[in-house]
Formats: sequence, C-alpha cells, structure tokens
Amino acid sequence: MIEVTKMNGIKILINPDLIEMVEETPDTVISFTNGKKIIVKERRQEVKNLVKSYKRDIYAN
Repeated sequence: MIEVTKMNGIKILINPDLIEMVEETPDTVISFTNGKKIIVKERRQEVKNLVKSYKRDIYAN
C-alpha cells in the first residue's frame, strides 16, 4: 500500500496495483480499475515514485 493525502488533508492508503491512471488537471486525479477516482495533494511524479518504491520493496523480498 502507498500513502497519499486527500485534498482535505486526510492521509489514506491505496493499493497501487489497482491504479489505472494518474493525471494532473491541475489537481492530481488517481483513477482505479474499479472506476473510482480520488483527488490527492501529491503531484503525478510523486505518486509514480511512491509506486516504484513500493514495487521495488515487494520484489526485493
């Protein structure tokens, strides 16, 4: 799971395996494979780095 911050300041954990798309419009919108979307404070590149770090940790063990 990766931690992101919703626009209201609440931190949540999301499953990066369910992310379908991340776009900046200019807010960062994360779309999931189940059709849900959330808007987060992190920029697109930061979300990408969190996912890469998560995957690296998973496959290193």
